[in-house]
Amino acid sequence: MSEIFELKRLSAEGVDAALEKAQRYRLLGEPQEAESICLDVLAVSPLAASAAAQARATLILALSDQLGDDMSCFDEAMQVIADLGPYERAYYEGILCERRAKAIHRSGGFFAGSMAYEWFRRAMASFELASKTPARPPGNEDALLRWNTCARVIMRHPECKPREEDTSEPYLE
Repeated sequence: MSEIFELKRLSAEGVDAALEKAQRYRLLGEPQEAESICLDVLAVSPLAASAAAQARATLILALSDQLGDDMSCFDEAMQVIADLGPYERAYYEGILCERRAKAIHRSGGFFAGSMAYEWFRRAMASFELASKTPARPPGNEDALLRWNTCARVIMRHPECKPREEDTSEPYLE
């Protein structure tokens, strides 16, 4: 049985510096540290809406950075996404699906190409939805750029294709 600790509380004055640190840890390839900091920030009460939004976005990205090592991070990040507005929900769901596709593709498993294809297509559908959402910030083309990235990955990797249906007759003795 693992030990249970009472976590230390971050002060409201420490939120901005903590969010900067979380960004830095992500850039350093330490997503678990960034995740922990974001959870500490989100526990601060009261928390400014802008800080909460930044903490949620960084938390989602930190969790998605861990895909490949731990696919359960996908479900955790999807729970955080549920609290976002329509544009952000669609956009970050696209990010998660794209990163899951890349992790599956890198794994090189038996059906990795077709499974990655399905996740890339799911990401593209989310990016398409985000780009058409009325809540999309004017001039923000991030969803379009991500859609194009997914399309290019599929076009460059012939193994990323839909799963072929088995139409052969079963062998009977």
